[in-house]
Amino acid sequence: MKNIEIYRHKKILVLGLAKSGVAAASLLHELGAFVTVNDKKPFEENPAAQGLLEKGIKVICGSHPPELLDDGFELIVKNPGIPYGNPLVRKAVDHHIPIITEVELAYQVSEADIIGITGTNGKTTTTTLIFEMLEAADKNPLIAGNIGTVASEVAREASSDNTIVMELSSFQLMGVRTFKPRIAIITNIYEAHLDYHGTMDEYSQAKANITLNQSEGDHLIVNGDQEHLLELVKDSKAQKIFFSTKQPLAEGISIQNRKIVWFDEEIISLDEIILPGKHNLENILSAIAAVKLMGVENEAIVRVLGSFKGVEHRTQLVTEMNGRTFYNDSKATNILATKSALEAFQRPVILLAGGLDRGNDFDELVPYLKGVKALVVFGQSADKLAKAGKEAGIRSIHHVDNVEEAVPVSYSLSEPGDIVLLSPACASWDQYKTFEVRGHIFTEAVHKLKESL
Repeated sequence: MKNIEIYRHKKILVLGLAKSGVAAASLLHELGAFVTVNDKKPFEENPAAQGLLEKGIKVICGSHPPELLDDGFELIVKNPGIPYGNPLVRKAVDHHIPIITEVELAYQVSEADIIGITGTNGKTTTTTLIFEMLEAADKNPLIAGNIGTVASEVAREASSDNTIVMELSSFQLMGVRTFKPRIAIITNIYEAHLDYHGTMDEYSQAKANITLNQSEGDHLIVNGDQEHLLELVKDSKAQKIFFSTKQPLAEGISIQNRKIVWFDEEIISLDEIILPGKHNLENILSAIAAVKLMGVENEAIVRVLGSFKGVEHRTQLVTEMNGRTFYNDSKATNILATKSALEAFQRPVILLAGGLDRGNDFDELVPYLKGVKALVVFGQSADKLAKAGKEAGIRSIHHVDNVEEAVPVSYSLSEPGDIVLLSPACASWDQYKTFEVRGHIFTEAVHKLKESL
């Protein structure tokens, strides 16, 4: 680790636990800081807090009392999920107490270069692709952030021979002060998380923080097809590399004659890539740009793209069964994500959709449903999705109780050559704890069906 003296004898509050809070508190304690942890969950129900207390860290549980700040903290490391509207956080802002998130701490102690990836969609797939391409080229990558291990845990073990590939959310990026990735990527920006950020402008600015401290020796890879994104990053000091799926680029990375071209160098034919979808082409282009900047040879890139089937729950190929191909896109918790998934396939689709009713209709989805052969709906939003399906002209619409029941029904509606796609367009919380649980149940049901046939 570098900067090991930076926090010695400083009085620091770690606000909120979960994995990142536990990692931050443990690291700061190791670095000699006077750490207090504050978590909303009661102590007796909080194994994480109990473990930190055993290490000698002061723990306060049960609520986030604003008067806690009267103890004179010099810094707050905030769990990204705690909003800035929280009374304790507001008081800290009013008293000019610096607030960072755990990724800032990771940067400050890391000896390794960082490739940071953010954006509304595609972060996880892009992060995974970069990691696998670097690994295929023997570049000693580590993976961190929202995917894989907590960033500060990775950073404390990383050496200068490593590169940390780090997925970053807008929540995390709101808390950076000196964070400076060698390579930054913004995959795209669409309206999202306004319940947390309040406005689209604040959300966009949080994403742009990824390049806030970059200098002329760093690189920013950015979606050249989004004019609002280009405007957002126009003042970045980093060298900009653009990617585009819509137009050829003489400088940057784009698609020309069904080949991916890096400046004037052909990398791979689209026919050699097995990951479906235009949205995934964006992820692939940005990932290739990052690894080319890291000196990865084309052979490693081609090898990864020839075998990469997708990240779990994100247009993930599950299996083929009697000519039908099953995909798990449980991460599609909004209409935009399901639109992208449907656009990925040219073959007939049996769509499985439904979940938490957030009060919205699905009118925006109707044009994308016109090519759907059959629709299987479930959950709170089933009736609304069925209504959208009828408006799109889908004649075969079926209600089921849950994802598990949807699998055999979808198979019975399909024919050889069809795609069976779980892409719910809704959050999972009406029936399942997480989208991962929903995806696992779908996958298990598919394998169970395959074994029975």
